[in-house]
Amino acid sequence: MRIGWISRVLSWIAAALVGGVFGVAGTIGHSLMWGPVPVGLIVGAVACGAILVAIRSLTHDRGATLAAGLGMVGMLVLISGVGPGGSVVVEDTLSGRIWIYLVAGLVLLAVAWPSLSRLQVQTTTTPRDDVPSSRSGAPLGDDGGRES
Repeated sequence: MRIGWISRVLSWIAAALVGGVFGVAGTIGHSLMWGPVPVGLIVGAVACGAILVAIRSLTHDRGATLAAGLGMVGMLVLISGVGPGGSVVVEDTLSGRIWIYLVAGLVLLAVAWPSLSRLQVQTTTTPRDDVPSSRSGAPLGDDGGRES
């Protein structure tokens, strides 16, 4: 059964909204540090990567994964600028730059990953060693009664 184009477009919109929510959550929490451990970056990357993998594996559609990724990156860009009150969510620090490139890399990886369901499985049979071959009509080791 083929999925209609309306259903596909609605799934892309839903994926973009979900990606946007994860993008906002990760962008707000990316700067959390527990001592020297960047917990916010780790948790945000795991969450964003997990939703991208889930969308890709559940829908089997690169378009939905791309929509979720564009939602993530779009919200990251939208809230990364200077706000009306002068506040900045993503500062120009090492963790801020890592977060921006990490999200973009996760999206590229999830969208570009090859579809494993479309790979053809090739099986070839190989002759077993314990079964005599009868290609020439003579059993193995028998050269027609001739001695060499």
